[in-house]
Amino acid sequence: MDATILFLGVIFGSIGLGYIVYGRKQKKPIALVSGLVLCGIPYFISNTILLLAVGAALIALPFLLRY
Repeated sequence: MDATILFLGVIFGSIGLGYIVYGRKQKKPIALVSGLVLCGIPYFISNTILLLAVGAALIALPFLLRY
């Protein structure tokens, strides 16, 4: 692991935690699932570009799928 992956893991994990709290309080399953996946993806993806792409897609997902 290099420092970039660790830094992105901290960033995505903290955003994911915010989505988890928001999803539980507002009863929004898309935000909850997106937050859970955001907290877990740094453990499974070791490519920096792929991690950025998947993380950005997961951050945008609750905004794109509002209902």
